[in-house]
Amino acid sequence: MTTPVWDFLKGYRREGRLHMPGHKGAGPLGCERWDITEVAGADSLYEASGIIAESEGNAAALFGSGATFYSTEGSSQCIKAMLFLALRHRPAGTPPVILAARNVHKSFVHAAALLDFEPLWLWPEEGTSSLCACPVTAEGLERALRALPAPPAAVYVTSPDYLGNLADISALAAVCHAHGTLLLADNAHGAYLRFLSPSLHPLDQGADLCCDSAHKTLPVLTGGAYLHLSKAVPAAFRESARSALALFGSTSPSYLTLASLDLCNRCLSEEYPARLKEAVRRMEDLGKTLSARGWQTEPSDPLRLTLRAPKGLTGLDLADRLRRGGGECEYADRDFLVLMTTPENTPEDLARVSAALGENRAPAAPAGFPPPARGERVLSVREALFAPQETVPAEESLGRICGAPTVSCPPAVPIAVSGERVGREAAALFSYYGVQLVDVLKE
Repeated sequence: MTTPVWDFLKGYRREGRLHMPGHKGAGPLGCERWDITEVAGADSLYEASGIIAESEGNAAALFGSGATFYSTEGSSQCIKAMLFLALRHRPAGTPPVILAARNVHKSFVHAAALLDFEPLWLWPEEGTSSLCACPVTAEGLERALRALPAPPAAVYVTSPDYLGNLADISALAAVCHAHGTLLLADNAHGAYLRFLSPSLHPLDQGADLCCDSAHKTLPVLTGGAYLHLSKAVPAAFRESARSALALFGSTSPSYLTLASLDLCNRCLSEEYPARLKEAVRRMEDLGKTLSARGWQTEPSDPLRLTLRAPKGLTGLDLADRLRRGGGECEYADRDFLVLMTTPENTPEDLARVSAALGENRAPAAPAGFPPPARGERVLSVREALFAPQETVPAEESLGRICGAPTVSCPPAVPIAVSGERVGREAAALFSYYGVQLVDVLKE
């Protein structure tokens, strides 16, 4: 497969650079010669018609999309862009409403403020054991859509979520399409799912728009991501996708990141599927080994291993144990330890995990997770996020109106959303996750 962006960067001369960037292709880092700006022949990300457009076409062919567009600012940029597209092209009479599973990334909340739409929440039907998870069934979605006076501009789900739970995208898409609305998928952690056999990628299961953080699971530099449009969406979506991305992106996208997305195409078209298959097999073996040693593994996507902390330990304790053994986890909280792997992880990496964790003889910790925080909506997300705010100790936030969502990344899933009154459920979750400071509106 061609690599037009990388080929251009390799061929661009170091001398005679009377343009940005300031390092002029030389410097102490060693990568400056490939870091350029939009010079003649280099194309321009948001007006792409040359080498970048060719490279994005290669990516679209690999992912089987109607169109694929690059982002150098992660899925955060793509999330905002696909919400913009859904709202801009919604049918006449459709309200500016997005129906979303509550475990959204905070970039969704930022998009709600910038685009001034109303989020309506899908809550877990049978409870959940984590802020990160919000399982939604087709039956629950059907009930939620029937209860609305008009279809929303789109339904939005996160799959996989931070613990690796996969939604039944096929079933959810069928319900959405029966109600005349779109299904949008935050697939930030699942770009690799396309290259399993069979594919588990949201586009192949019926999602209309989808974002992938290429850098999370593929060999791509940090910030590299995709906005995918299915073949079923109207042409108007494809025609305005670049302007949607430009609305939320820098006018100076990183060519190093673009080059990594470009080179990744060649990797995906050659040996990657076989290497992925082997990586999945190794993860299955590790899961079986740990289960046999008494650890409780949770259902997750194939490249993730999620362990539930046993009685007497937290996921943070397990992360420290792993760290002492020479490994670093993706995420840990009171209840879970999450490991993310790719084909770039060696068998030795997984052996370190096994050796560091060792045997577990403690029973599973009793369920004690607080209920979700269904806060009273007082203001719109936009009104609250743009209002004067102050930061207060979490224990003093009860009854106040949430300003900016106060969450760390990972997992960047808000406990209280901007414009909601902080109730006892939110206060309990702040305490549970160790949130000490909360942004609230000034009184």
